[in-house]
Amino acid sequence: QVQLVESGGGSVQAGGSLRLSCRASGLPNSGLFMGWFRQAPGKQREGVARIYTGDGTTSYGDSVKGRFIISQLNAKNTLYLHMDTLETEDTGMYYCAAGRLKSWFPTLWDYWGQGTQVTVSS
Repeated sequence: QVQLVESGGGSVQAGGSLRLSCRASGLPNSGLFMGWFRQAPGKQREGVARIYTGDGTTSYGDSVKGRFIISQLNAKNTLYLHMDTLETEDTGMYYCAAGRLKSWFPTLWDYWGQGTQVTVSS
């Protein structure tokens, strides 16, 4: 059974930093994409960052490029999202996800965590 468990969310002032973690278990052994998505109240879920566990290739959403870094420890076991220079627009529920397809569309991802809340205040 696949489990993705996020942690590390919290409240921070604008300009601050947070690091999110996602502990994964039960994932298939073949190469997967793992990623972080976020959803603000009243908005659609959007892709923030993803990494291909096979070779470590990363991609980022335009709004977080240069501020967020996705990384993995022991490919597929632990996923991180280091967030710097946080902005109030970064507020939302952050979800860890895993899937077989290279996509930013949430519906194409196979596995999801429960989410961790990030709140950035001005």
